[in-house]
Amino acid sequence: MSTAPRIQIMDTTLRDGEQTHGVSFSPLEKVSLGKALLQSLRVDRIEVASARISKGEQIAVQQLCSWAKREGHLHAIEILGFVDQHRSVDWIVESGAKVINLLTKGSAKHCKQQLGKTLAEHLNDIRETIYYAHQQGLSVNVYLEDWSNGYQDSPEYVYELLEAMRSLNIDHFMLPDTLGVMAPWEVHASLSDMMSRFPELCFDFHPHNDYGLATANSISAVQAGITNLHCTINCLGERAGNASLAEVSVVLKDKLNCQLNIDESEIHNVSKLVENFSGKRISANTPIVGADVFTQTAGIHADGDQKGGLYHTVLSPERFDRKRSYALGKMSGKASVLKNLEALDIELSEEHQKRLLKHVVKLGDMKQNITPEDLPFIIADLLESKEHSHIELLNCSITSGLDLESSANLRLRIGDDVLKSSGYGNGGFDAFMHAIRRPLLERDIELPKLSDYEVRIPPGGQTSALTECFITWQLDDQAPFRSRGVSSNQVFAAINATMRMLNVQISPNA
Repeated sequence: MSTAPRIQIMDTTLRDGEQTHGVSFSPLEKVSLGKALLQSLRVDRIEVASARISKGEQIAVQQLCSWAKREGHLHAIEILGFVDQHRSVDWIVESGAKVINLLTKGSAKHCKQQLGKTLAEHLNDIRETIYYAHQQGLSVNVYLEDWSNGYQDSPEYVYELLEAMRSLNIDHFMLPDTLGVMAPWEVHASLSDMMSRFPELCFDFHPHNDYGLATANSISAVQAGITNLHCTINCLGERAGNASLAEVSVVLKDKLNCQLNIDESEIHNVSKLVENFSGKRISANTPIVGADVFTQTAGIHADGDQKGGLYHTVLSPERFDRKRSYALGKMSGKASVLKNLEALDIELSEEHQKRLLKHVVKLGDMKQNITPEDLPFIIADLLESKEHSHIELLNCSITSGLDLESSANLRLRIGDDVLKSSGYGNGGFDAFMHAIRRPLLERDIELPKLSDYEVRIPPGGQTSALTECFITWQLDDQAPFRSRGVSSNQVFAAINATMRMLNVQISPNA
């Protein structure tokens, strides 16, 4: 492409993303996400709802539009509406929004079989709805639902539909690959044809990811001349989802030198927000936003980075306000250990580094997942040091019963003092937390808030398998801290994770 195009992103997480199985945003969540998308991530437009869904949906849109009006974003908020004369338009006007995305039938099959109408009849309904929308002060965009199949199966229908609508004062003609059936070369050819036939119209491309081609198809669309693309956060959407905003925006900038308004430093933050609100966890190796995508595992990669950033690319973690890490396990090398020691500000002799690496590889062979937080404890074991053993659980008994409150009795060492304590709770781990809280508070040691809790066993594990427990803690305004415990007993795996957290928390270097 001779010049770098300016690409606008329309995010439809709050509308199309809610068609993901099991996803429904509350009004408060929808408002919070809408603000984050427009104000923090700086997308150009957002589609936030479908008209006439529910009263709660309308309340959420009203609240979001009220905020957007104050902040100057009102015309960036769009609502899906239907060819139903007055009903969708009235719903949108009552919501305070100013833009309707009108869903028309972009294939002859949908028009005939779903509506039971001819194209002429459908066009009469479209004109009436658009005329009324303009009367009520709304801007109008138009979806051609099932356009990709319509263009392939009945292109003359598509041409006739566009010809009839080209003079109706429509801002965006939005062409969806509704069922995600297109390949990149088909996208390029079809969109090039549409733009050459109707050069004065503004076209959007709305891809779906059924073949895993949504990002590639977005690239082809831009290469064909499209300047408006539709995406969602975390690829949310019906079936295999929509195009990922993170992937599309970054690829367009790096590979096609496109100009976008997206604030890349906020992509990961908004992704986590959507993940939490939607309840849909993304894979750890999801490009750009996954937990592991800036983690080097092989020792040779860590060595290359140590000797000159040999495995760094333009996709740097700093670009997305993230950090690079080096995994510890059986594939680790000396550089992997050194990188983690540097991050923890720990210095070891050459001999101790060799012993540490040997132990890390041994644990990796046992399929143990070693985190940077584990290193102080591994080092303490290797050096026979008590530096990271300020609190030691000497004995613990947990009792649980059906319809009975659980109890915990423990004996622990804090410094040089040996103490006993007991507690009751809703389950064994809760009882343990109540039991340990009193002696800690007496010594002004504050227990952080538990913000996340995850347990797992190895794939294919039996009932006797080790349980791995990860707990994320939050103390005041400090960064979240993750600790890990392993035991054949789930409760004691959580207890071990808690003891690790406490020792790191009260360490002089913490």
